[in-house]
Amino acid sequence: MIWEQSLFLWFLALIPAGIALAWWRSNRARSLKEQYFGKELFSALRNGYWSLGNSLKTVFILSGLFFLIVSLAGPKIGTEVREVKRQGIDMLVALDLSASMNAEDVRPSRLEKAKFEINRLIERLKGDRVGLIVFTGEAYLQSPMTLDYSALRLFLDIADTDQMPSSATDFKSAMETGLEAFQALDENATEAAKVLLIISDGEDHGQSYEEALNNLVNEGISVYTLGVGTTEGTTIPLYEEGSDELIGYKRDNEGRVVTTKLQTQTLRSIANQAEGEYYSIERGNDGIDGFLARMDDLEKGEFASQEYADYKNQYQWMGSLALLCLVVSVLIPSYTSKKD
Repeated sequence: MIWEQSLFLWFLALIPAGIALAWWRSNRARSLKEQYFGKELFSALRNGYWSLGNSLKTVFILSGLFFLIVSLAGPKIGTEVREVKRQGIDMLVALDLSASMNAEDVRPSRLEKAKFEINRLIERLKGDRVGLIVFTGEAYLQSPMTLDYSALRLFLDIADTDQMPSSATDFKSAMETGLEAFQALDENATEAAKVLLIISDGEDHGQSYEEALNNLVNEGISVYTLGVGTTEGTTIPLYEEGSDELIGYKRDNEGRVVTTKLQTQTLRSIANQAEGEYYSIERGNDGIDGFLARMDDLEKGEFASQEYADYKNQYQWMGSLALLCLVVSVLIPSYTSKKD
């Protein structure tokens, strides 16, 4: 059970207060009458009347008050199942978590800027199934394609360069993982466009991805790329674990400070070969807006019906009981004469 206006439940404290007040008033009235008439005379007078009605009136009034308060609180009990059909595209976002994504040539860092843009993408979704792949030298399906965008945000929030075993980038692994995820989908949305969006700085240190890319194209999957960083390049800062204290910069095996640049050529080539487009997140541009506009033109498919369970409102029943109790309390006489 849930409540729409649970604050009204605090008024239930009036019920015991009402019981206490009714008990006090009854005892008070009896005491005053005994003082006025005397105990013997008052007892004799009472014997001629049936006084249970007065107590019943109180019971029904307090019961009516109880049901009225519960009704105002808006109780919802049980479930009401309805079917909702969704139309949209199937999309996987592959996020590069290599060490170079910690570079700060775009603020606050390449990775944080990429996550910000993905959140903007999620905000625009309307019925599209979206999943998340994280990759470096290896790739993992962090979140299968889903309509639960809140869960997707949770998986995105925990994505970090420290969670990956390798610090280098291999596009082949991301493409192969993406292909497996698309092939595992149900067949209820065959008309939906299938899109793999790769977000990276373009530095590829892995194996050749040509075969994996061709396999995506053969399956009708378009690959879009989003470059993050600048072509001028910068260093990769290292911070004390768990703090913002800068302790140095990433160095190669010979002790030289490593610099990293946005490699647009690689990302453009991937998109061109897979019927997609290349976009970039650099200083002064619109980030992912170009891709968001392109999404509107992609072919939508109808996904399998989703069942949503809603709680059923019960306030009308409680309100009816409240009205019934109050009407009965009015009809009950306080005292009636006893018949000999």
